[in-house]
Amino acid sequence: MNRPVTTLFMLMSVDGKISTGAADILDVDKDFPNIAGVREGLHQYYEIEQTTDLWSFNSGRVQAKIGVNTRETPDRTPVSFAVIDNKHLNENGIQYLCARSKQFVLITSNAKHPAFNIVQDNFHIMYQEELSLKDALIRLKSEYGCESITIQTGGTLNGLFLREKLFDYVDIVVAPVLIGGKDTSTLIDGKSLVSQSELSKLGVLKLQECVILENSYVRLRYEVIHG
Repeated sequence: MNRPVTTLFMLMSVDGKISTGAADILDVDKDFPNIAGVREGLHQYYEIEQTTDLWSFNSGRVQAKIGVNTRETPDRTPVSFAVIDNKHLNENGIQYLCARSKQFVLITSNAKHPAFNIVQDNFHIMYQEELSLKDALIRLKSEYGCESITIQTGGTLNGLFLREKLFDYVDIVVAPVLIGGKDTSTLIDGKSLVSQSELSKLGVLKLQECVILENSYVRLRYEVIHG
């Protein structure tokens, strides 16, 4: 394979939501710890996250939601990050991710992104006039030695990965909560299919493992079947 092996790893509600609402101020990382019946088992998701790939694929919007634009410099981790962003990260956010990452690759179509003002030994900009997830993954492997990567983006980008057949595995931790709301982001968002001729764009899964965790949490692991 000329690209890394990919795994979608996410925390979601029983009804498939990956946020607690439609506003950016609402976020599972911030809100779940405050909800009785949910917070007790939440630690299991973060413990599993520590065992995922040493490359992580994120979006600038997700990183901005968790506060990297205003956080102080963190300690470095062994994890390398690839982040797609055109407008959500500021210079502090870029510096934060540089400090946190073994290697940090920013993928952008914004030629005026503030990242172009930053020079760090472990920081690389992958400029694309038009976004191509497939090309980005190929370059991550060929230029930076990325053999496997965990995808943790928002519903819209997850939808692009799905439609372009770029998921190999799915690893989901299901929290014991129903969130609702048609505008609340789900595991897979983006454009809906409108005809039977598009059914080949579905992601058919083969169950590898179903684990009942503590405090009513469940872990589901699938292989994506590429027809």
